[in-house]
Amino acid sequence: MTVTVAPTDPALLRDRFDAALAAFLDRRRPGRSDDGTGAVHAVLRRFVLAGGKRLRPLFCYWGWRGFGGSDGTPIVAAAAALELFHAFALIHDDILDRSDRRRGQPAVHRIFADLHARSGWRGDPEAYGRDAALLCGDLCAAWSGQMFHDCGLEPARVRRGLAVFARMRAEVIAGEYLDVVGAASDGSVASALAVVRMKTARYTVTRPVQIGAALAGADAGALAALADFGDPLGDAFQLRDDLLGVFGDPAVTGKSNLDDLREGKPTVLMALARQAAGPAGRARLRALVGQATLDHGGATEVRRIIEATGARESVERMIQSRADAALAALDRLPLAEPARAALTDLATRATARSA
Repeated sequence: MTVTVAPTDPALLRDRFDAALAAFLDRRRPGRSDDGTGAVHAVLRRFVLAGGKRLRPLFCYWGWRGFGGSDGTPIVAAAAALELFHAFALIHDDILDRSDRRRGQPAVHRIFADLHARSGWRGDPEAYGRDAALLCGDLCAAWSGQMFHDCGLEPARVRRGLAVFARMRAEVIAGEYLDVVGAASDGSVASALAVVRMKTARYTVTRPVQIGAALAGADAGALAALADFGDPLGDAFQLRDDLLGVFGDPAVTGKSNLDDLREGKPTVLMALARQAAGPAGRARLRALVGQATLDHGGATEVRRIIEATGARESVERMIQSRADAALAALDRLPLAEPARAALTDLATRATARSA
């Protein structure tokens, strides 16, 4: 029996991205002066290859194909390099958010803290875990640039892609800082939306698809038009993530649905809830959200307040309106097939998801 795999099948591409990542990481094996220790390599290899949606490589790949690029090993490697940058962002984010789980497994800082405790080393295991994970994240950022630079495409193409890549790196760090500010200042809906755009939306969709298009030779006008697709879709992706952070099933998401509430993460969802709650509701949100000891009973009360204010429904409407805007922008783009169909499918999967 012959099984035909659709050319837009993300599972097939994911396997190729993972193979490229595994080959790159195997070349970074211990024993080279620039490749870290055995423990670091083992933890990062497992973290990078164990799970994840591979959305950023997929958007990059189809940005390339949409503007005339042909399939091949170099573009798969270039796109896969974005997953290493994503690993950097996740590792650092888990440190800042004090999240102990990622993709159903212990976060990187938790792995190293547990290693310290089991080994009976001197000092604070928690501090060791954070320090080691911070360096692991930095290494992933360095490796992402190396993998992208050495992907095998012509140097002129790589330079065009690197210009967008550099912009993406700066935006993610700026967005992370805005997130820290928002957590300290109990920010507004507008400030929460700014964090969404800078920290996640652009590096999830807009910059990856622009990187792929830039590698293929798309001009400045085409890259700007791609932002009309990527920005609202990236916003919708993060807004869905924020809902899952509070209302998601940990068995499906692989992450606790208490972390965002315990951290007091300044999401659009929470900003809307505070804005719409009455005095009593706002007082309870102030008392509960941001408490490191928040238990499931307290989280249930917070969820009831959010539901009662209509904030959850409002975020759902925001997700839908942004997804619609993204698809309308996609229709206006002069994309080659099968890229248009693949990007349409990705847009749906990025916003209508449970994990």
